[in-house]
Amino acid sequence: MPPAASRSGAEIMQPFRDLETIRSYLSGPGPLGVFDMPWVPVYIIALFELNPLLGEVSIGSAVVLISLTVFAELRSRSPSAAVADAVSRRNAIAEATQRNSETAWFMGMKGILAERWNAAHTKAIEANRKLSYATGGLSAISKTFRFILQSAMLGLGAYLAIKGEMSSGSIIAGSILSSRALAPIDMAIGAWKSFVAARQSRTRLTQLLASVPEPAKVFELPAPKASLRVESIVVGPPGNATPIVRRVSFELMAGQGLSVIGTSASGKTSLARALVGIWKPLSGRVMLDGASLDQWDPARLGPHVGYLPQDVQLFDGTIAENIARFQPNMASKTIIAAASECGFHKTVLTMPKGYSTKIGQGGIQLSAGQRQRIGLARALFGNPFLVVLDEPNSNLDAEGEAAVSAAIASVRGRGGIVVVIAHRPSAIEEVDQLLVLAGGEALAFGPRDEVLAKTVQNATNIVGRPVPLRAPGTSHRRDLVSAGAE
Repeated sequence: MPPAASRSGAEIMQPFRDLETIRSYLSGPGPLGVFDMPWVPVYIIALFELNPLLGEVSIGSAVVLISLTVFAELRSRSPSAAVADAVSRRNAIAEATQRNSETAWFMGMKGILAERWNAAHTKAIEANRKLSYATGGLSAISKTFRFILQSAMLGLGAYLAIKGEMSSGSIIAGSILSSRALAPIDMAIGAWKSFVAARQSRTRLTQLLASVPEPAKVFELPAPKASLRVESIVVGPPGNATPIVRRVSFELMAGQGLSVIGTSASGKTSLARALVGIWKPLSGRVMLDGASLDQWDPARLGPHVGYLPQDVQLFDGTIAENIARFQPNMASKTIIAAASECGFHKTVLTMPKGYSTKIGQGGIQLSAGQRQRIGLARALFGNPFLVVLDEPNSNLDAEGEAAVSAAIASVRGRGGIVVVIAHRPSAIEEVDQLLVLAGGEALAFGPRDEVLAKTVQNATNIVGRPVPLRAPGTSHRRDLVSAGAE
């Protein structure tokens, strides 16, 4: 699923659980009843051949069982939907608590969150109990009815044999045939709960696949190497028509660097996501070498784009694998070059196994600064043309900040384009263009020093000290250092 689909509110693991539910049903006894259904008329015809009265009783019994099946369907619809919703809520609470277990444990939230999960779990159990009553009760009734029918068929056969209307051997034959005729219907009722769950899972999967259609085949374009152009883009979260960024336009040529600054919630991170294609603009276009991003195959464009998000997301594996984006058989010199470009190579060599050091799930064995440096090396891996860095120095010390500045200069020096979401004044040292956002709109854009002179007081002292931002025509001021992530 692309990021737009995974942020729709559905549980990330729900599609896998749905697939497992369908697999479990198909591998269970339920579908066997479907394969036996075509033989039901054959058995009933054979019963009519033995004696018409036996056939009539079997048809009447089949009508009763089919009526029970229809009743089970009608009665289980609402409880089964309630079960799916309750289980989904319970699992969502469990997964969220697990992700934030450290905060929950050390801030006294453990008991409260456990109570929340327990309340959701109780609701799930209650919903499942109601569904079991609805389906299990009908299943028990159908089985009881079948046992009574078998005894009735034996008694009816004995009666007909005494009257001389059929042979004594036909008594057993009639009982067997009636049992085989009604067994598929009884089996379908017994597996109805599993069938309803599988049907709901299939419905959810169908809706998911419909929301994530197969990507259209695009024409293979050459690697970008000339320009990044943004034309009046309007950006908002996927599935939400409310824009965060409105009518922002600018153009950068190869070798240029842009720093985006602004107060909190001004749209900086939303703009960064649109530039790399994570969020599709509500209107407007983001273009590389004149081609909008939707004209590129994401798999082919990926190596030419580097992105460092605010929340660095690493994967369980080695440092080398994370830097190389888990591409197989990558040359070690390419990995080392990316780490060296952001000044992280020597630090990696001090680790227990160097580049082969396992970092754990999410990089749990690393510090926040080390995770950020690995994320930066990953963004620089393979010398991508466009590099977008969102708060690249938020967890770094002075040495790390210097490495970030050197990396920005290196990308520009080789003819790439860098866009930096700035939080600290030092982040704009190595760029030549500046974009100031306010309320999701471009307050100013142009050469760095000109924009600073218009929007920032004491612009000549910007490096190394807080700089108050001010909008033209207003007296409201805020420190650039306080213009944090959204």
